[in-house]
Amino acid sequence: MPTVELETIKAATREKMAHLQYRVLVCNGTGCIANGARQVYNAFLTKTGACRNLVSVKTGDPCHMVGLISQTGCHGLCQMGPLVLIRANNGFKDVFYCGVREPDVAEIVEETIKKGRIVDRLLYTNPQSGELCRNPGEIPFYARQNRLALAECGLIDPESIEEYIQGGGYSMLRRAALEMTPREVCELIRDSGLRGRGGAGFPTGRKWLAMLEQPGKPGEPRYLVCNGDEGDPGAFMDRSLMEGDPHRLLEGAMIAAFAAGATVGYFYIRTEYPLAVQRVRQAINDARRLGILGENLFGSGFRFDCDVVEGAGAFVCGEETALLASIEGKRGMPRHKPPFPAQEGLFGKPTVVNNVETLATIRYIMEQGVSAFRRFGTVLSPGTKTFALTGRVRHTGLIEVPMGTTLREVIYEIGGGIPGDKKFKAAQIGGPSGGCLGETHLDLSLDFENLTALGAMVGSGGIVVMDEETCIVEVSRFFMQFTQEESCGKCVLCREGTKQMLALLQDIVDGTAELEHLSLLEETARAVKAASLCGLGKSAPNPVLSTLTLFRNEYLAHIERRLCPAGACQALKVYAVNPDLCKGCTLCVSKCPAGAIHGEKRQAHRIDVTSCTKCGVCATICKFKAITAA
Repeated sequence: MPTVELETIKAATREKMAHLQYRVLVCNGTGCIANGARQVYNAFLTKTGACRNLVSVKTGDPCHMVGLISQTGCHGLCQMGPLVLIRANNGFKDVFYCGVREPDVAEIVEETIKKGRIVDRLLYTNPQSGELCRNPGEIPFYARQNRLALAECGLIDPESIEEYIQGGGYSMLRRAALEMTPREVCELIRDSGLRGRGGAGFPTGRKWLAMLEQPGKPGEPRYLVCNGDEGDPGAFMDRSLMEGDPHRLLEGAMIAAFAAGATVGYFYIRTEYPLAVQRVRQAINDARRLGILGENLFGSGFRFDCDVVEGAGAFVCGEETALLASIEGKRGMPRHKPPFPAQEGLFGKPTVVNNVETLATIRYIMEQGVSAFRRFGTVLSPGTKTFALTGRVRHTGLIEVPMGTTLREVIYEIGGGIPGDKKFKAAQIGGPSGGCLGETHLDLSLDFENLTALGAMVGSGGIVVMDEETCIVEVSRFFMQFTQEESCGKCVLCREGTKQMLALLQDIVDGTAELEHLSLLEETARAVKAASLCGLGKSAPNPVLSTLTLFRNEYLAHIERRLCPAGACQALKVYAVNPDLCKGCTLCVSKCPAGAIHGEKRQAHRIDVTSCTKCGVCATICKFKAITAA
């Protein structure tokens, strides 16, 4: 196979792009798709007659302009989708529209694309100043971020390898293969201080060196495995990267393979991510077509090829030894370490396992160097981290910020604060195996060291924000239910311990627990954390232990006073009629399924608490807001 000429592809693509007069980038992240982004994309194609494929750009569209309409990966500001970014080559500044619907497209084409006018009603409005923001740089959500792994996510067509190459893609792989030794690449990444972004934070360069230094027989395969099995509730960082910039991920994986000495690679992606599976597969096929994958890459003698393996969606397969067992066709269950995968991994051969975000960061370090990477983050946790910001926050979405950014900056400056001017209560960070941070931690630097010291973890990067109306005990019960259901059952502490913890938490939210439940819950949690086999079991008690530390009084209120301070636990609610508001309309009397409400017409009613089943129907239907739960 002839050596691929990146510069030729780059120049040809740039020539085609130079003829474009406008570019429309329609976000096709999951949130925007759910809000109708595909209909918006199709409407742009229909209204402009523009092309969807860069290679076949034509002139003479109905607007007498040459344009390109692209579906992109996630733009990040999911709360405001569908999102559309319009770029033009005529000195026209970028325009960023939020909440675009299919009927809006005709107006955008007529006003913005043809006449260069702004459609004000589709611009983002800064809630603090009331000002309209024309492009992402003016929006606080984006202005406070530093995007390294997400650098081109949302700005390029993820299904065009030519566009990726045009932006400098695969040149760092070529440099590594032709100008550096594997050890030099390992040492560069080690010196950058990059730590694995999948949870534990192990130094990436050290992991690659450990694999490189493993003895082996000539010709025997060694493996590179990309862990794309993202299963945390509320997390979508890895999926967004795989969907939005799959070639950046592939290039990072190939550089890792070169450095660690791997010749075969697997991308382990859960089957619930069909678009990620499709785009990574297409990226692999396109790279293979151009000779970027295969034998003697760039004439260097380096050979590497890879494929996608679809996981069945078991949370435990995020643990690397369980993941490797799954690729081998076995039940996904973890095993004791050592031996570590770098010593004895897939099919018994040395294997390096890296998370999606880790590999997507490699190109930046290779391009910009160690010092540039270390400009971001802290001394021990350099670089940036992507987070999926969800829950009770104004602007949910995908963000990338320097390590060491505080929780307050994330929630209030990037996320826009808590809606309805409610009070911040807590944030669950790191997924179901992470921990809770409270108001006292708002100014805490988010990095590996600080979070570990508090019994939390960076994890894969999910942040779920909770306000004052969230019951912290119910949150713990929810996460414990998730980890208990996802336990593979191999070790007793995880299998039985999480089951008992869930039962204890259920009793507390049901209002049937005694004080002994609390001490037993804490004792069981510490035993599970200390003696479980794998990371899932060891970290499963984190939400319980962290909330017991921060919100013990809330647990005690459930047990001692049979009261849910947040008013969220159904079993502990007590419904009452406010006689000053009740008009005696009798609607609640007729609708109560338990016959627990009594009263005459035009007289204040009352609820018999001994008969009330706490279903909440009365509070829902009362037009006068006279019935509330406490």
